[in-house]
Amino acid sequence: MIQALQELGHQIEAKRPECVLSWDIAHDELNIDVKPSNIAGLVEFLRTDRACKFSTLVDITAVDYPERSKRFDVVYHLLSMYQNQRIRLRVAVREEDMLPSIVDVHPSANWFEREVFDMFGILFTGHPDLRRLLTDYGFRGHPLRKDFPTTGYTEVRYDEAQKRVVYEPVKLVQEYRQFDFMSPWEGAEYILPGDEKEGAK
Repeated sequence: MIQALQELGHQIEAKRPECVLSWDIAHDELNIDVKPSNIAGLVEFLRTDRACKFSTLVDITAVDYPERSKRFDVVYHLLSMYQNQRIRLRVAVREEDMLPSIVDVHPSANWFEREVFDMFGILFTGHPDLRRLLTDYGFRGHPLRKDFPTTGYTEVRYDEAQKRVVYEPVKLVQEYRQFDFMSPWEGAEYILPGDEKEGAK
C-alpha cells in the first residue's frame, strides 16, 4: 500500500511539476501540497490520467492557522475507485487570496466551495453561485475561523410583544458564566458508581 502511494506521488510530481510543491504520506493517504493557481489543472489531471482516475470528489474543507501569513489550508479529498486509493490535496492561501473553482471539473464541488466560503470566508473565482450555504441571510462573520466568538455576534429570537423574529447583539449576563461545578446528580436518592469516593475525601 505505502509503496503504491510512493510510486503515485513520484509519478504525479514528475508529470505535473508545475503544480506540486511537495508531497508526503500520512495515515495511508497521499498528501500533495499544490500551488493555488494550478489546483484546477491538477484536479483535472488526477481525474483523467489513466494511472490515477481520481473521479470522485469526496469533500472540500479548510483549516484555519491564524498565526501563519498563509492563514488557511484548503483541503481537497479525492477517491479513485478504479485504483482503490485516496488522495488529499492541500492549498495554502492568505486571507485575501482567491482560489480557482473546480466546479467545471467536478460539479459536486459547487456546494463544497459554498460551504468553505460560508464557514471560512475563502473566495473561489469562477464559481457559478458563490453565496452562503449554512448560515442565514445577513449573517456576520465566518463561524469556523478560530477568531470567531463562540457566542457569535447576533442573537435571533421570537419576540412575543412584536410578534416577529428579532435580531439583537449578543448580551451575556455575567451570572450565567458562574459555575459551581456541582454534580448534576446532587440530591438524588440513589447512589451512582463512584459516589462513595466523595465521602473518603
